Amino acid sequence: MLLGTSPWAIANSVSINVFAIPSQPIIDLMQRTSDALKLQGLTSFYAQGKPVHVTLYLTEYERGSEAAIKRIVAKIAQQQQAFAITAEGFTVSKGNWAFINVAHSAALQKLADEVVLALSPLRDKSAALPNWAKSYPNKVLAFKRYGSPNVLQNFQPHLTLLANESSPQLTRFKQHMQVQPPAAQGQIIGIGIGI
Repeated sequence: MLLGTSPWAIANSVSINVFAIPSQPIIDLMQRTSDALKLQGLTSFYAQGKPVHVTLYLTEYERGSEAAIKRIVAKIAQQQQAFAITAEGFTVSKGNWAFINVAHSAALQKLADEVVLALSPLRDKSAALPNWAKSYPNKVLAFKRYGSPNVLQNFQPHLTLLANESSPQLTRFKQHMQVQPPAAQGQIIGIGIGI
């Protein structure tokens, strides 16, 4: 697998997202869905130029740990072979985040778990629990142990389209997506690091 990086800055901390990079059919699905969102006046992350990805492990680290993280992720990427994934369905969370769902698979779970277990010792143990996770005991426990509420048994692979969207057009779009849900077959072909 290849290793890629992208710059994502979050003020006053080093938040690092280690993510799986999908193949072109999944990217094409994100483009088609983003184009449909644009017709509703909604601008997806993809339309903003953000890379299409499945987050494996997103947490905060102390400044200066980036080189060690990159070395660990590069080693995992060198040992990893491409594997099949399916993107299908559309979900809107309570907080109006919009996703294309990625089917859970043993290979994707194994990769996410390997990344979490390899990198979690380096995480910033003083990082604050996200407010949205406080009402989910299983996510609080995962955060305390690994620095992220969405790891191991809480891993829910997806492709993020929108975050905290306030437009009423999202409800109309969600109804359309239930009639004609997005779907594509592809592969995970690389691992990326976003800072």
